[in-house]
Amino acid sequence: MLDDSLKQQLKAYLGKVTQPFELVATLDDGDKSKELHALLEQIAGLSDKITLSTEGSDRRVPSFALHRDGEPTGVVFAGIPMGHEFTSLVLALLQVGGHPPKASDEVIEQIRSLDADLHFETYFSLSCQNCPDVVQALNLMAILNPRISHDAIDGALFQDEVEAREVMSVPSVFLNGETFDQGRMSLEQILAKVDTGAAEREAAKLNEKPAFDTLMIGGGPAGAAAAVYAARKGIRTGVAAERFGGQVLDTLSIENLISVPHTEGPKLAAALEEHVKEYDVDIMNLQRAVELVPGEPGGEHEVRFASGASLRSKTLVLATGARWREMNVPGEAEYRNKGVAYCPHCDGPLFKGKRVAVIGGGNSGVEAAIDLAGIVGEVTLIEFMDELRADEVLQKKLASLPNVEVIKGARTTEVNGDGNRVTGLTYEERASGELRELALEGVFVQIGLVPNTEWLKDSPIELSERGEIVVDERGMTSVPGIFAAGDVTTVPYKQIVIAMGEGSKAALGAFDHLIRS
Repeated sequence: MLDDSLKQQLKAYLGKVTQPFELVATLDDGDKSKELHALLEQIAGLSDKITLSTEGSDRRVPSFALHRDGEPTGVVFAGIPMGHEFTSLVLALLQVGGHPPKASDEVIEQIRSLDADLHFETYFSLSCQNCPDVVQALNLMAILNPRISHDAIDGALFQDEVEAREVMSVPSVFLNGETFDQGRMSLEQILAKVDTGAAEREAAKLNEKPAFDTLMIGGGPAGAAAAVYAARKGIRTGVAAERFGGQVLDTLSIENLISVPHTEGPKLAAALEEHVKEYDVDIMNLQRAVELVPGEPGGEHEVRFASGASLRSKTLVLATGARWREMNVPGEAEYRNKGVAYCPHCDGPLFKGKRVAVIGGGNSGVEAAIDLAGIVGEVTLIEFMDELRADEVLQKKLASLPNVEVIKGARTTEVNGDGNRVTGLTYEERASGELRELALEGVFVQIGLVPNTEWLKDSPIELSERGEIVVDERGMTSVPGIFAAGDVTTVPYKQIVIAMGEGSKAALGAFDHLIRS
């Protein structure tokens, strides 16, 4: 299972284990059980503090639990946690083995103080870059609090269970048998949901903070770069973000970040946050901006958040980014996560052998169709224009795939379903106006981005017809002292490297404004 290089790396990590623990496997005679057994034997062979038992009795086979001092820790992996979940496995081994987690003392105490019996189950796919954050957060909660347990389940391996529970998007989390949430969640977000009153306590703390010199609203590449550049000037700097990393967290492969031949979105997001934390920057997560109150010339601007918090700053850098554009047709919202999906890498494995459609013929749509073609039974790509807009190399690859059909000049008018899940879609042939129906089980929407500027509609900030923030060559908006950067602005070409540069420029512009005011 593990090559020599990976075994050496894992052995080095396991050298940090200080407390003995046991891997307790539940296996049968199937091939997947044999694979898991081989993996667990390799792991146990890399540390004298890890032992392996095959006397498990978990209801899911194959699976394994982590026990310490003869007792379950509450952490169970159902399946073989390789791919994106290998990091989750390594962290669980280290934390059960006594290595301290990176979470703050405040968060650790919050977890230990939870006074309820909480049994979480997370369905993941090995190709999902959004799943590890959820799996790792819930594993840590189980390790720190004996009243919490967590089963991490490979949905592709337990298809019957996925079908029975109508899981059509990962990560999907159940709490005590009931649906808890879907999609990427941070540890802080999970705690905010289970710890009633946490959001109010945090808002009260934020309201007491003195004014910043520069405050970034958004923690994606633009906001992170702006924070680094501002902090290096020695001014009081803060970042308030709904989730640090922004849309980068939802990006699988990144191959055009200059000097970095290849990385992945979550890895880059973690590096951005680590870089920002090298400086004296106040990072405030789970804060979604809902109102901007510009100050008088030379005064302080105020930003209000959905949590009830309010922050003030002499200058602002608005870097709230963009999100996937929706089709806005009947059935899309009703069947989101019930067959309507936006991440082919995450949710594709749940549609193995089935029929799906991809909406959009740009690079994202064609790449999604190519990826899905290797997993699902049939792919139909629907493009509004009369020609695909993707790069020629991608179009050639798409044309070579036998299970892909391309429909051009078509407008999706409705997503159809049976009340529980998607059963098809209706599209209009633009040339003739004729309506046609497709029978399928999944719809992947890949039609571009929309800026996150709804909260600015009633503010004096000038917005373009597309809702983007209008900025000048220094990143200044129509309001002096308020700057903007990244995908939320009118700057063309929505790219990570461009957002970083624009964020740096906006921070320099904000500093220049401060010293001249």
